[in-house]
Amino acid sequence: MVTTEIFESLKELQTILVQKYELEKKVADAPKQLRNQEELLAKTQKEFIELKSQYDVLAEKINKIKSDLNDAISEREEGEKGVANSTTHREYETLEKQISEAKLKEDNLRHELQHEDKKLSDVDEKMKNTEELIHFQESELNSSKDSLNSELSGYNSELSELKTQEDKIIPNLDQEILFKFQRIIQRNSEGIVAVRNGVCTGCHMILPANFANEVREGENIKFCPYCSRILFYEEVSEEQSEDYFNMGLAGSLAGLDDDEFDEESEDKEDYEENEELDDSFDDEDSSDLEESADDEIDDSSEED
Repeated sequence: MVTTEIFESLKELQTILVQKYELEKKVADAPKQLRNQEELLAKTQKEFIELKSQYDVLAEKINKIKSDLNDAISEREEGEKGVANSTTHREYETLEKQISEAKLKEDNLRHELQHEDKKLSDVDEKMKNTEELIHFQESELNSSKDSLNSELSGYNSELSELKTQEDKIIPNLDQEILFKFQRIIQRNSEGIVAVRNGVCTGCHMILPANFANEVREGENIKFCPYCSRILFYEEVSEEQSEDYFNMGLAGSLAGLDDDEFDEESEDKEDYEENEELDDSFDDEDSSDLEESADDEIDDSSEED
């Protein structure tokens, strides 16, 4: 059969494509870790800038307090010198008041200076810690970049090798089938599956008898009407046959889980494309499948 060679090529290509798509995903996801580190570094740098701004404001405020304190000290000292040289009681009282006010101002300024110095010291300590953290994050980022470049180099090397293998296979395949096959693998990791005892091993749905026989004959490429995968026939032993029977999968949706229902929904468009592809291989496939389905429905009704 001609399709036997095609099936073998598709199986080989499937192995290549699965590895290829996994590597491409890794290549796409790899920079995400770097972006997280870059964002964290940018956040830390922003914190440092904000701390530096606070430090500058506090430093300016402290300089102003120190200047005011010096003025208060000078005012007090001048008053104390004036008291010694005062000649009248009124002059003495005025100077005493000046000294008292200057001392109060001096005490308040010293207290405020002490408070602001403490705040400045705390901000300075935070700045040092933040600066150290920035250096650490920069080092980690540079190390991650080197590691990523090495990792990406390995990925690209593997992808190049897979591309060489892929290029040896795809020229011998129908491009329409190839396009469909690639799309299925990107979603399901399997684009070609076996039919055993009339059951698709991809979605575990029983196939119409005539359709399953056509798959067994292998004259044309057939797509599963339920999951859109390419089908090939595989003989099973009696023991395997009994296992399939006991699984309770025969011809109903009971064997499908929620994920497979979702998969069938996503493959609706693919199924329509499959029908067109099947027509290009065998004009009688569609009518045979419908007749087979009707026969099974009639048989089921008679048994009931």
